[in-house]
Amino acid sequence: MTPLERVQNLPIWQGKVQIAPLGGGITNLNFIAEDDTQKVVVRIGEDITLHQILRFNELSASRAAHAAGVSPPVIYHQPGALVIGFVEGRTLTPADFAEDAVLDQALALIARAHREIPQHLRGPALVFWVFHVLRDYAGTLRDTGSGYIKMLPELLAQAARLEAAVGQIDLVFGHNDLLPANFIHDGARMWLIDWDYAGFNTPLFDLGGLAANNGLSAQQEAGMLASYYDRAPDAEIWRKYKAMKAAAALRETLWSMVSESHSQIDFDYAAYTTQNLSTYRAAFAAFENA
Repeated sequence: MTPLERVQNLPIWQGKVQIAPLGGGITNLNFIAEDDTQKVVVRIGEDITLHQILRFNELSASRAAHAAGVSPPVIYHQPGALVIGFVEGRTLTPADFAEDAVLDQALALIARAHREIPQHLRGPALVFWVFHVLRDYAGTLRDTGSGYIKMLPELLAQAARLEAAVGQIDLVFGHNDLLPANFIHDGARMWLIDWDYAGFNTPLFDLGGLAANNGLSAQQEAGMLASYYDRAPDAEIWRKYKAMKAAAALRETLWSMVSESHSQIDFDYAAYTTQNLSTYRAAFAAFENA
Protein backbone atom coordinates (compact mmCIF):
# COMPACT_ATOMS: atom_id res chain seq x y z
CA MET A 1 0.00 0.00 0.00
CA THR A 2 1.41 3.39 -0.97
CA PRO A 3 1.55 6.27 1.53
CA LEU A 4 -1.29 7.98 -0.33
CA GLU A 5 -3.42 4.84 -0.15
CA ARG A 6 -2.74 4.60 3.56
CA VAL A 7 -4.09 8.11 3.99
CA GLN A 8 -7.13 7.37 1.83
CA ASN A 9 -7.93 4.26 3.89
CA LEU A 10 -7.85 5.89 7.30
CA PRO A 11 -11.21 5.23 9.03
CA ILE A 12 -11.81 8.83 10.08
CA TRP A 13 -13.11 10.46 6.91
CA GLN A 14 -16.66 11.74 6.63
CA GLY A 15 -17.85 12.32 3.11
CA LYS A 16 -15.45 12.96 0.26
CA VAL A 17 -11.81 13.47 1.26
CA GLN A 18 -9.31 15.56 -0.69
CA ILE A 19 -5.64 14.75 -0.16
CA ALA A 20 -2.53 16.62 -1.28
CA PRO A 21 1.17 16.10 -0.49
CA LEU A 22 2.61 18.54 2.03
CA GLY A 23 6.17 19.48 1.12
CA GLY A 24 9.00 20.36 3.44
CA GLY A 25 9.40 17.15 5.41
CA ILE A 26 12.85 15.55 5.38
CA THR A 27 12.06 12.65 7.73
CA ASN A 28 8.40 11.73 7.13
CA LEU A 29 5.92 11.86 4.26
CA ASN A 30 3.21 14.40 5.06
CA PHE A 31 -0.19 15.10 3.52
CA ILE A 32 -2.95 17.67 3.92
CA ALA A 33 -6.37 16.05 3.97
CA GLU A 34 -9.80 17.67 4.12
CA ASP A 35 -13.19 15.99 4.34
CA ASP A 36 -16.68 17.36 5.03
CA THR A 37 -15.88 18.12 8.68
CA GLN A 38 -12.19 18.82 9.17
CA LYS A 39 -8.81 19.73 7.69
CA VAL A 40 -5.82 17.83 9.04
CA VAL A 41 -2.19 16.90 8.47
CA VAL A 42 -1.36 13.21 8.13
CA ARG A 43 2.18 12.12 8.92
CA ILE A 44 3.13 8.74 7.47
CA GLY A 45 6.19 7.03 8.95
CA GLU A 46 7.21 3.92 10.85
CA ASP A 47 9.82 3.74 13.59
CA ILE A 48 13.22 4.88 12.31
CA THR A 49 15.63 3.30 14.77
CA LEU A 50 18.51 4.53 12.62
CA HIS A 51 17.55 8.02 13.80
CA GLN A 52 16.24 6.84 17.19
CA ILE A 53 12.68 7.79 16.25
CA LEU A 54 10.04 5.70 18.01
CA ARG A 55 6.47 6.57 17.10
CA PHE A 56 4.99 5.80 20.53
CA ASN A 57 7.19 8.59 21.85
CA GLU A 58 6.15 11.02 19.09
CA LEU A 59 2.50 10.28 19.86
CA SER A 60 2.75 10.79 23.62
CA ALA A 61 4.85 13.94 23.17
CA SER A 62 2.40 15.34 20.60
CA ARG A 63 -0.53 14.77 22.95
CA ALA A 64 1.29 16.37 25.87
CA ALA A 65 2.41 19.29 23.72
CA HIS A 66 -1.21 19.99 22.78
CA ALA A 67 -2.29 19.75 26.40
CA ALA A 68 0.46 22.24 27.25
CA GLY A 69 -0.88 24.61 24.58
CA VAL A 70 2.12 24.59 22.26
CA SER A 71 1.03 22.23 19.47
CA PRO A 72 -2.16 21.36 17.54
CA PRO A 73 -4.28 18.40 18.68
CA VAL A 74 -3.83 14.74 17.82
CA ILE A 75 -6.96 13.71 15.90
CA TYR A 76 -6.18 10.05 15.28
CA HIS A 77 -3.34 7.59 15.16
CA GLN A 78 -2.58 4.07 14.08
CA PRO A 79 0.76 2.34 13.56
CA GLY A 80 2.63 4.35 10.94
CA ALA A 81 0.13 7.20 10.74
CA LEU A 82 -0.41 10.26 12.92
CA VAL A 83 -3.20 12.74 12.21
CA ILE A 84 -2.98 16.22 13.74
CA GLY A 85 -5.02 19.37 13.41
CA PHE A 86 -4.11 21.69 10.56
CA VAL A 87 -2.87 25.16 11.52
CA GLU A 88 -3.78 27.89 9.04
CA GLY A 89 -0.53 29.82 8.97
CA ARG A 90 2.94 29.88 7.52
CA THR A 91 6.08 28.00 8.43
CA LEU A 92 8.94 30.22 9.53
CA THR A 93 12.32 30.65 7.90
CA PRO A 94 15.72 31.64 9.39
CA ALA A 95 15.12 35.20 8.17
CA ASP A 96 12.06 35.47 10.42
CA PHE A 97 14.20 34.96 13.51
CA ALA A 98 16.19 38.09 12.73
CA GLU A 99 13.16 39.94 14.13
CA ASP A 100 13.35 40.19 17.91
CA ALA A 101 9.56 39.92 18.26
CA VAL A 102 9.57 36.57 16.46
CA LEU A 103 12.48 35.28 18.53
CA ASP A 104 10.74 36.38 21.74
CA GLN A 105 7.60 34.44 20.77
CA ALA A 106 9.65 31.36 19.96
CA LEU A 107 11.50 31.54 23.28
CA ALA A 108 8.25 31.86 25.21
CA LEU A 109 6.90 28.81 23.39
CA ILE A 110 10.05 26.78 24.02
CA ALA A 111 10.11 27.70 27.71
CA ARG A 112 6.45 26.72 28.01
CA ALA A 113 7.14 23.38 26.36
CA HIS A 114 10.08 22.73 28.68
CA ARG A 115 8.08 23.55 31.81
CA GLU A 116 4.60 22.27 31.05
CA ILE A 117 4.83 19.23 28.78
CA PRO A 118 6.09 17.00 31.65
CA GLN A 119 2.88 17.83 33.52
CA HIS A 120 0.84 16.13 30.79
CA LEU A 121 3.16 13.37 29.56
CA ARG A 122 1.87 9.82 29.96
CA GLY A 123 3.62 6.47 29.67
CA PRO A 124 7.28 5.73 28.97
CA ALA A 125 9.44 8.66 27.89
CA LEU A 126 12.78 8.88 26.15
CA VAL A 127 15.97 10.78 26.91
CA PHE A 128 17.69 12.61 24.07
CA TRP A 129 21.41 12.91 24.79
CA VAL A 130 23.10 14.36 21.75
CA PHE A 131 26.51 12.85 22.45
CA HIS A 132 25.06 9.34 22.49
CA VAL A 133 23.28 10.19 19.22
CA LEU A 134 26.58 11.36 17.69
CA ARG A 135 28.38 8.17 18.69
CA ASP A 136 25.53 6.06 17.33
CA TYR A 137 25.48 7.93 14.01
CA ALA A 138 29.24 7.49 13.74
CA GLY A 139 28.77 3.75 14.26
CA THR A 140 26.16 3.64 11.50
CA LEU A 141 28.46 5.51 9.12
CA ARG A 142 31.27 3.07 9.85
CA ASP A 143 29.00 0.04 9.51
CA THR A 144 27.80 1.14 6.08
CA GLY A 145 31.19 2.14 4.68
CA SER A 146 30.25 5.80 4.34
CA GLY A 147 32.52 8.13 2.43
CA TYR A 148 32.62 10.28 5.56
CA ILE A 149 34.45 7.68 7.67
CA LYS A 150 37.79 9.51 7.49
CA MET A 151 36.22 12.57 9.13
CA LEU A 152 34.85 10.65 12.12
CA PRO A 153 37.91 10.44 14.41
CA GLU A 154 38.33 14.22 14.41
CA LEU A 155 34.62 14.89 14.83
CA LEU A 156 34.22 12.38 17.66
CA ALA A 157 37.28 13.75 19.47
CA GLN A 158 35.75 17.22 19.25
CA ALA A 159 32.41 15.84 20.47
CA ALA A 160 34.14 14.37 23.52
CA ARG A 161 35.55 17.80 24.34
CA LEU A 162 32.11 19.35 23.96
CA GLU A 163 30.52 16.73 26.23
CA ALA A 164 33.12 17.34 28.92
CA ALA A 165 32.48 21.08 28.72
CA VAL A 166 28.72 20.64 29.13
CA GLY A 167 29.19 18.75 32.41
CA GLN A 168 26.21 18.56 34.74
CA ILE A 169 22.87 19.68 33.32
CA ASP A 170 19.39 20.81 34.26
CA LEU A 171 16.72 18.50 32.86
CA VAL A 172 13.63 19.60 30.91
CA PHE A 173 11.46 18.03 28.22
CA GLY A 174 13.01 19.14 24.95
CA HIS A 175 11.75 19.29 21.38
CA ASN A 176 15.30 18.62 20.14
CA ASP A 177 14.71 19.53 16.50
CA LEU A 178 14.21 23.29 16.37
CA LEU A 179 14.43 23.81 12.64
CA PRO A 180 12.63 26.95 11.45
CA ALA A 181 10.06 24.88 9.54
CA ASN A 182 8.90 23.34 12.83
CA PHE A 183 7.51 26.71 13.88
CA ILE A 184 4.18 27.86 12.42
CA HIS A 185 2.68 31.32 12.90
CA ASP A 186 -1.06 31.71 12.35
CA GLY A 187 -1.01 35.52 12.46
CA ALA A 188 -1.89 35.68 16.13
CA ARG A 189 0.37 33.14 17.79
CA MET A 190 3.12 30.61 17.18
CA TRP A 191 2.91 26.81 17.23
CA LEU A 192 5.63 24.18 17.58
CA ILE A 193 5.18 20.95 15.62
CA ASP A 194 6.93 17.64 14.82
CA TRP A 195 7.89 15.81 18.00
CA ASP A 196 9.87 12.95 16.39
CA TYR A 197 12.95 13.55 18.54
CA ALA A 198 11.26 14.73 21.74
CA GLY A 199 12.71 13.66 25.06
CA PHE A 200 14.22 14.80 28.31
CA ASN A 201 17.34 16.87 27.75
CA THR A 202 19.19 20.00 28.81
CA PRO A 203 17.46 23.23 27.74
CA LEU A 204 20.77 24.33 26.26
CA PHE A 205 20.34 21.85 23.41
CA ASP A 206 17.11 23.47 22.25
CA LEU A 207 18.56 26.95 22.69
CA GLY A 208 21.76 26.04 20.88
CA GLY A 209 19.83 24.29 18.12
CA LEU A 210 17.57 27.30 17.69
CA ALA A 211 20.61 29.54 17.28
CA ALA A 212 22.55 27.21 14.98
CA ASN A 213 19.59 26.43 12.73
CA ASN A 214 18.48 30.03 12.36
CA GLY A 215 21.75 31.98 12.26
CA LEU A 216 21.12 34.05 15.38
CA SER A 217 23.52 36.92 15.98
CA ALA A 218 25.76 37.06 19.06
CA GLN A 219 23.58 39.85 20.42
CA GLN A 220 20.46 37.73 19.94
CA GLU A 221 22.12 34.77 21.64
CA ALA A 222 22.97 36.89 24.69
CA GLY A 223 19.42 38.18 24.84
CA MET A 224 18.03 34.66 24.40
CA LEU A 225 20.03 33.28 27.32
CA ALA A 226 19.19 36.26 29.53
CA SER A 227 15.50 35.88 28.71
CA TYR A 228 15.41 32.12 29.27
CA TYR A 229 17.35 32.16 32.55
CA ASP A 230 15.97 35.52 33.72
CA ARG A 231 19.51 36.80 34.31
CA ALA A 232 22.57 37.75 32.33
CA PRO A 233 24.50 34.61 31.36
CA ASP A 234 27.74 34.11 33.30
CA ALA A 235 30.90 32.54 31.90
CA GLU A 236 29.83 29.01 32.89
CA ILE A 237 26.48 29.23 31.10
CA TRP A 238 28.17 30.72 28.02
CA ARG A 239 30.69 27.87 27.81
CA LYS A 240 28.04 25.17 28.28
CA TYR A 241 25.78 26.90 25.76
CA LYS A 242 28.50 27.23 23.12
CA ALA A 243 29.38 23.56 23.58
CA MET A 244 25.75 22.53 23.10
CA LYS A 245 25.29 24.85 20.13
CA ALA A 246 28.23 23.15 18.42
CA ALA A 247 26.90 19.71 19.38
CA ALA A 248 23.48 20.58 17.93
CA ALA A 249 25.08 21.59 14.64
CA LEU A 250 27.20 18.43 14.60
CA ARG A 251 24.15 16.29 15.22
CA GLU A 252 22.38 17.86 12.25
CA THR A 253 25.51 17.21 10.16
CA LEU A 254 25.78 13.52 11.06
CA TRP A 255 22.01 13.12 10.72
CA SER A 256 22.35 14.33 7.15
CA MET A 257 25.39 12.14 6.45
CA VAL A 258 23.40 9.08 7.52
CA SER A 259 20.32 10.21 5.59
CA GLU A 260 22.35 10.56 2.38
CA SER A 261 22.59 6.80 2.08
CA HIS A 262 19.44 5.68 3.89
CA SER A 263 16.56 8.07 3.18
CA GLN A 264 14.17 7.54 0.27
CA ILE A 265 12.79 11.10 0.47
CA ASP A 266 13.58 13.36 -2.50
CA PHE A 267 15.89 15.86 -0.83
CA ASP A 268 19.45 17.05 -1.45
CA TYR A 269 21.03 15.61 1.69
CA ALA A 270 24.59 16.07 0.37
CA ALA A 271 24.09 19.82 0.11
CA TYR A 272 22.45 19.80 3.53
CA THR A 273 25.48 17.98 4.95
CA THR A 274 27.82 20.61 3.50
CA GLN A 275 25.70 23.44 4.87
CA ASN A 276 25.53 21.99 8.37
CA LEU A 277 29.20 21.03 8.44
CA SER A 278 30.04 24.67 7.78
CA THR A 279 27.70 25.75 10.59
CA TYR A 280 29.32 23.23 12.91
CA ARG A 281 32.87 24.31 12.09
CA ALA A 282 31.99 27.91 12.92
CA ALA A 283 30.24 26.91 16.16
CA PHE A 284 33.13 24.72 17.27
CA ALA A 285 35.61 27.51 16.56
CA ALA A 286 33.49 29.88 18.66
CA PHE A 287 33.53 27.33 21.48
CA GLU A 288 37.30 26.94 21.31
CA ASN A 289 37.84 30.69 21.31
CA ALA A 290 35.47 31.41 24.19
